[in-house]
Amino acid sequence: MIAHRKPWHGILVATALPLREDLSVDFDRYAEHVRALVDAGCDGVCPNGSLGEYQNLTDDERERVVRTAVEAVGGDRVVPGVAAYGSAESRRWAEQAAEAGAGAALLLPPNAYRADDRIVEEHYADVAKAGLPIVAYNNPYDTKVDLTPEMLAGLHEAGHIVAVKEFSGDVRRAYRLAELAPELDLLIGADDVLLELAIAGAKGWIAGYPNALPKASVALYRAAVAGDLDRALPLYRALHPLLRWDSRTEFVQAIKLSMDVMGGYGGPCRPPRLPLTEEHAAIVRAATEAAAHLETNA
Repeated sequence: MIAHRKPWHGILVATALPLREDLSVDFDRYAEHVRALVDAGCDGVCPNGSLGEYQNLTDDERERVVRTAVEAVGGDRVVPGVAAYGSAESRRWAEQAAEAGAGAALLLPPNAYRADDRIVEEHYADVAKAGLPIVAYNNPYDTKVDLTPEMLAGLHEAGHIVAVKEFSGDVRRAYRLAELAPELDLLIGADDVLLELAIAGAKGWIAGYPNALPKASVALYRAAVAGDLDRALPLYRALHPLLRWDSRTEFVQAIKLSMDVMGGYGGPCRPPRLPLTEEHAAIVRAATEAAAHLETNA
């Protein structure tokens, strides 16, 4: 590993969580998956994100997921999600992540209701007291709270955040954010805007589809951040039928199905998620099979 890499830099895979047929967590298989991602060239992992179905885990399961990841690849490669309804619970998860040895934490705004700017600022200030570097997560679709460039710049200036996972889909924000807070690291937050945000100066990618195609995803990201469009653009076009599923409601099921198609283990999801419809499953399966050679040849 590059010694000077910050824990939130590079490709951090928002890891899918392997569940057995009885829907219990297979922690041994999860450790194997985390190690395999790093062996394939990914820089680290983000456990307990939405892709890891954190909302449906018990407290014990959620804590063990973080410890499993840290034990598998080292804390400087682990940036757990610490989302919760309010700052007290999020701070507790951030403290637990720090105790486990994680390098940073990924934090949504409070997501119990549509919080105003004052509440959001206090939320990030409180969780930052846990002592871990905080990566803000802007997902206005699910949280109904939009972390605008102006708000993010204020949070960074106050010392509450070091980076932002940008999931709004508005690639123009990268340039506004660079003007307002040039030291705040921009992380690609949605797979289907990877190229656009990479060439805009992103320092990392909190990624979904590397769960299924890690080597091809690494090749795409490395070429994109290097500005090698001759290499990146054909890969991006070829992978985009899959990458766009990362921004859909069924992204967890789609990525897990792709993992299965690629010979890994995706497995089932816990309720309330249901399996993909036959139509959607056929689309994901066909797109994965079409892209499989990119993984083999990466």
